[in-house]
Amino acid sequence: MSDSCVYKCEFTFVYLCFIKKRIVIDNYKHLIEHRDKADLFHRYITNKNIEPLLKTLPSHFMVTVIGRSVLDKPIYEVEVGTGKIKLLLWSQMHGNESTTTKAIFDLFLFLSTTSTVAKHILENCTIKVIPILNPDGAQNYTRCNANGVDLNRDAQKLSQPESLILRNVFDSFKPNYCLNLHGQRTIFGIGQSNKSSVLSFLSPATDSKRSITKPRMIAMDIIAHIVKGLNYDLKGNIGRYDDSFNINCVGDTFQNQGVPTILFEAGHYRNDYPREITRKYVFGALIIALDYISNYHPIAGKNYEAYFDIEENQKSFFDIIIRNAIIDGNSVDIAIQYKEQLTNGMVEFVPRIEQISKLENYYAHKEIDAQHNEVLGANSSMLCIGHENDFVFIKNEKISLTQ
Repeated sequence: MSDSCVYKCEFTFVYLCFIKKRIVIDNYKHLIEHRDKADLFHRYITNKNIEPLLKTLPSHFMVTVIGRSVLDKPIYEVEVGTGKIKLLLWSQMHGNESTTTKAIFDLFLFLSTTSTVAKHILENCTIKVIPILNPDGAQNYTRCNANGVDLNRDAQKLSQPESLILRNVFDSFKPNYCLNLHGQRTIFGIGQSNKSSVLSFLSPATDSKRSITKPRMIAMDIIAHIVKGLNYDLKGNIGRYDDSFNINCVGDTFQNQGVPTILFEAGHYRNDYPREITRKYVFGALIIALDYISNYHPIAGKNYEAYFDIEENQKSFFDIIIRNAIIDGNSVDIAIQYKEQLTNGMVEFVPRIEQISKLENYYAHKEIDAQHNEVLGANSSMLCIGHENDFVFIKNEKISLTQ
């Protein structure tokens, strides 16, 4: 990050002093807009991509191999900061959820600067980060690890080496806060609105009754503060993730153990399938959380009720909807969902017919109006659920469905 950028970042945080009390006015927009990006792009992020960056981190970052995956790939930990507040972050527990990994390396860049904000965070916090917990899944671009196990359902059995590594770090480090960094599909919208869920957050349940325990209140308080800080640009596009209790999930387990844990879900910003815009807001959310914790630890949780003002995510979006289509003489809508497919080291988005029906209660990231004309596939074929179609024909016009 350039010196001029650092200089501008200082004005992001305005302090008012009155009777020795510092009041933080959280205006984070300038910081988020002027961040430098680590050399990580698009959706396919593996150990091969992060290892050169780990080697170039400044000396106050400690990089360690803390274990190995099923296929013997190294799992890295990055520790930075010297403060008493301990935070544990991990990303790519699901190998195909890479947006938060990109944001983590943006965070490393920021924490490498001479910004007073970065220095304050590092003086007050010790931060441990596992940037890719599931390197085999990352390599194969799969949710599960090499044994086909979802690591986020293995918190109790601890049947996988990657699960044990995370649990051992948790037990030995004894964090005050945990940030569980994930990515969500393009299917999520906010409440009953036509706004997509760009980010969503969760304070996981600690029991089947979803009791509002002290750790949950603290996590809720932090989430409410994050949302407040991001609302300048994302108001109406931030959701609250489903809090159904599952003790096999890592977040539920750690929260149940008494450690405030926050789930981050990186979602879809319009036309941002590489998730470079979403990445920016994940970075912003991380900065807001770290700044808040470093200034106000121990978080009292007294502002937790604002968490419930965040609307819940709903499965209300498709990637494309063709409205007012005629198929086999019937007036229908056609929903297309992209299947993410790894091809020659690149993630491709393959259009797949997901539903053919009236879809009044659904939205799309892109809509096409067929204007009550017949919609056909290649060679005048009829569209069918489950088929992959790169294009359709409407009134003999070829309409591309690809990214």
